[in-house]
Amino acid sequence: MLSKKTKYGIKALTYLAKQECKTPVRISTISESENISLKFLESILLTLRKNGFLGSKKGHGGGYYLLREPHDIKMTEIMRILEGPIAMVPCVSLNFYEPCSDCPDEDLCAVHNLMIKVRDNTLEIFRNTTLADLAGNKS
Repeated sequence: MLSKKTKYGIKALTYLAKQECKTPVRISTISESENISLKFLESILLTLRKNGFLGSKKGHGGGYYLLREPHDIKMTEIMRILEGPIAMVPCVSLNFYEPCSDCPDEDLCAVHNLMIKVRDNTLEIFRNTTLADLAGNKS
């Protein structure tokens, strides 16, 4: 299941991507609009800022803003930052591979082979979906 951290992170990024004016948006505005706890949202936005998705400005007129164009932000990037591995089991992960301790031969493992298909199809969707797609701006 998708964690609340990832769900709320995507909602917050989508909210920012929908803003016609690219000025900073107050965290309280995002929190109220997307029905996300302010404290939880602060933590999520800090993670996104530290990983180069968001910039922030302090003081009057301050808030968060996107550092990149929404059409340049793929869901694979967001998912890996907020959720971690995209693969459902570590033995099929591209970036976080670990062999399963209970599996003597991955090539013969039915779970492994099924999860490769799930991973590949999931990656296809995430690679071909951008923040702009979620925000409805096709520019």
